[in-house]
Amino acid sequence: MRIAVTGTPGTGKTTATEALADWDVDTSVIHLNDEIKDHDLWTERDVDRDSLVTDIEAVGSHLGDWNGVLESHLAHHFEADRVVVLRCAPVDLETRLEERGDPPEKARENAESEALDVVLSEAVEEHGQESVYEVDTTDRDPEAVADAIAAVIAGEREPSAGEVDFTEYLLP
Repeated sequence: MRIAVTGTPGTGKTTATEALADWDVDTSVIHLNDEIKDHDLWTERDVDRDSLVTDIEAVGSHLGDWNGVLESHLAHHFEADRVVVLRCAPVDLETRLEERGDPPEKARENAESEALDVVLSEAVEEHGQESVYEVDTTDRDPEAVADAIAAVIAGEREPSAGEVDFTEYLLP
């Protein structure tokens, strides 16, 4: 089984999947951003955003026929049986990103992307609505989010793309 856990930066992917890995869930967790850095799977550095530009083809080759949980804001770009999209209220997301040291412009850009459902839309386009599960992390602790991911893995949760709506963030 291949489970992609994706979402806008700051939605809690790494924290929740680390909590999941600490449980007795019979699946491995691949932190894709670490793999990209550790194996030089990037083509250039985006100085304006202080980020690496990922070589998606090289990552795909590196992953091969992977199994388990693939965690990253890019995870939905790879073959998966189920895709969990973590969501967070844009105001809270912006605060989280600034608190972890992101510049205000980058935090705002990611909050706007979250309000516009960018990652969710890409996930649905690539995998179909029947394979996408939204989890709102806004008021949940990492263990509750990990529990929701575990329910997706176990097949105990129905697909839920399109249930979360943060568009009010974009209104003046």
